[in-house]
Amino acid sequence: MRIAIVTDAWSPQVNGVVRTLEALTRELAATGHEVMVVSPDRFRNFPCPTYPDIRLALAGKKTVGRLLGEFAPDAIHIATEGPLGIAARAWCVAGDLSFTTAFHTQFPDYVAARTGVDPSWMWRYIRWFHGASHAVLASTPTVEATLVDRGIDRVRAWGRGVDFATFGSDGARDPAMTGLAGPVLLYVGRVAVEKNLPAFLACGHRGTKVVVGDGPARAKLEREFPGTLFLGSRTGAELAAAYRSADVLVFPSRTDTFGLVMVEALACGTPVAAYPVAGPMDVLDDRVGSMDENLDAAIAAALTRDRVTCAAYAGRFSWAASARQFVAALAPIRTAAPALVPLAA
Repeated sequence: MRIAIVTDAWSPQVNGVVRTLEALTRELAATGHEVMVVSPDRFRNFPCPTYPDIRLALAGKKTVGRLLGEFAPDAIHIATEGPLGIAARAWCVAGDLSFTTAFHTQFPDYVAARTGVDPSWMWRYIRWFHGASHAVLASTPTVEATLVDRGIDRVRAWGRGVDFATFGSDGARDPAMTGLAGPVLLYVGRVAVEKNLPAFLACGHRGTKVVVGDGPARAKLEREFPGTLFLGSRTGAELAAAYRSADVLVFPSRTDTFGLVMVEALACGTPVAAYPVAGPMDVLDDRVGSMDENLDAAIAAALTRDRVTCAAYAGRFSWAASARQFVAALAPIRTAAPALVPLAA
């Protein structure tokens, strides 16, 4: 099958959306599908206000449509609700072509955290954007329920996986984390306001706090929490080594739709402490982590979990299974498109 994936999030960005799509495209190619990714690096682009690491493409319906038309896909998937997603959506709607979309991030909550805008306004946009989609892919049952509650139907499950060739309990440790006063409490992810990092960095549990990742809030947090070790971004084997070197992964976000770092940490034998919110509630159980509104209590409980059990539990998250779900949800572009949802809905 010839599959076009349109995304505003792509390398060199480092986030869960990019890593998911990179893993998906590798798996699709390995199983014989031909994939074209329409991403910001193909066009003139500019830094996103308040988040310069994210590049926004300067491309409209005609430009994006020309790429899609030349590729002649059997199916089109629009992964993000940004400028490229809008352009691809407009081209598909104008041509009465079917496409699928995905709800990767709690976009309304992210915008609210950065701008103070009422999330309900952004949900109107989300309903409009996904309203023309043949199927809206969601990573967990909790996200599926949230979308349905918000008036978005035709939701299909699309889980996530782990690259077990990279993430496993056997292997090297991170030299930068050797000899730290234990327990070692690790955060992995973007260093940005929507990740709720101060809740972790201000918690009182003993040990050494380590942050792996980068983002616009890093400089401010380094000043406010000088006792924390900030290591910057890690990928591949280096990231796996960081997971193995930690006693617990602390996941303070309240807005993630899945939390890929949690299953990667588990694959490396590292238990997870989190809040009882969407993402953790769908990924974790009491054998491999702890969820509590008191993050110190969650950390204390997670530290008692067995690392062998954590690694075995992660085996249920497969990129092969994820890719099969994705392909099953795709729609041939000539399938009858659903009725449009007005923007003011």
